[in-house]
Amino acid sequence: MSMSFQPPSLIGSSTTNVTNTAFMDRMEHARSAGSIMQYEYKSVKPKKQLKEIIKVLTPEKKTFLKIPYRFKYNIKDRCVVCGTHKVWDASDNLRPPLPLHKVRKGYPMRGTYCEKHAGIHRQYEMLEQQVLAEEHGLSFSAYIPKTPSMQTLNPLSSGPLTTLKETDIMSLSSVGWTIKPPTAEQENIEEELFRLLIEQNTINQRVKTLLTEGAKVTIKESDA
Repeated sequence: MSMSFQPPSLIGSSTTNVTNTAFMDRMEHARSAGSIMQYEYKSVKPKKQLKEIIKVLTPEKKTFLKIPYRFKYNIKDRCVVCGTHKVWDASDNLRPPLPLHKVRKGYPMRGTYCEKHAGIHRQYEMLEQQVLAEEHGLSFSAYIPKTPSMQTLNPLSSGPLTTLKETDIMSLSSVGWTIKPPTAEQENIEEELFRLLIEQNTINQRVKTLLTEGAKVTIKESDA
């Protein structure tokens, strides 16, 4: 009786660790299928680190007598590095760009990256920016998106508006809002004049908007 071992297919599997990595070296572990991880560099110099991580992301090739001759996983929705099946959602923030056959350059592949290698590709992009910045004598800092404050999301969260610019008044008036300055219990003639001018300007802006939108003025003739 003969017994044969059938390895599990990577098609349809997620990025769970399907390979025993206990006896793998650093490169084999990074290139194998598995969960999202941060690649730990062997070198400390950024340019050498860049060569390392490019080697990790280089598409896997088939071999014949130990001679590579064709890409192994150049298939739609397959990771070009480890062969894991992955269908990306268009709104996924981790969704990688199309893999190139030499990572940095070359023609686009038909496959993609799995979640693990998409994360390593993001790490590669950041490292490449760092190397580029150092070549030009610039300081590099990773981009960290800021969470919008509650005041940005809701301008009234800090309290009611107490001042309006002239442009604000014109904009509000043009859509039908009536803007009136605060009235005191006893206003002098200057305050009354200022209030009337504001009200008149508001009415004029609204009239201009209505005429622009095609409103017609109908004049009724009085009976003699």
